[in-house]
Amino acid sequence: MTIFSRLSDIVNANLNSLLARAEDPAKLIRLVIQEMEDTLVEVRSGVVRVIAERKELERRIARLTADRDDWQKKAEFALTRNREDLARGALLAKAQLVRALDEAQAQMAHVVEGLERQNEDIGKLQAKLADAKSREKILLTRQNTASARLKLRGKLYDDRVTDAFTKFEKIEQALDEMEGRVEAYDLGRARTLADEFADLEADQAVNDELAALKAQLKPSDEGKGE
Repeated sequence: MTIFSRLSDIVNANLNSLLARAEDPAKLIRLVIQEMEDTLVEVRSGVVRVIAERKELERRIARLTADRDDWQKKAEFALTRNREDLARGALLAKAQLVRALDEAQAQMAHVVEGLERQNEDIGKLQAKLADAKSREKILLTRQNTASARLKLRGKLYDDRVTDAFTKFEKIEQALDEMEGRVEAYDLGRARTLADEFADLEADQAVNDELAALKAQLKPSDEGKGE
């Protein structure tokens, strides 16, 4: 099982649980990112252990290689001294070291291959984590915008707002009625002597202002005629 299939299983299980409880999107997004971060930490810890194992194998291979070469030299030396029996024993010891060396090298190849896969998976996971964090900001902005719009719409269509506007309309109707009553008092009322003089004075004021305007404009009109 790869880290991605394992991560998918964990995330899906938790998401299903949160969705069943109708949790908000922000929690779901944060959960996915948290699972990815936890998985990344866990995988890196595993890589540290594998690297330590690789280093131990490197030291073992170096020791086995040195011992193999040493027994090879001993076999050669024994033959130079006509000690074929010792040369044979040295070659047997060398053969055992060769088998152990082959096993260690095969194990090393497996460890190196595993590290390469893990490094590749870590790179992919880091890229996905960065993408998730980038998308988190966008999704949270969308959520906040949608929540604000939903709240505003709720207020616009709230019965209390409708009732308030109904009250405003009733107030306007009451004011219209009061103004109508004021106008009704003036209808049919006979004009008094004071009203007549007020109108006369108003007409005289207009006539005086008109005469003054004519006098002001007359010189300029004559100038144009010349």
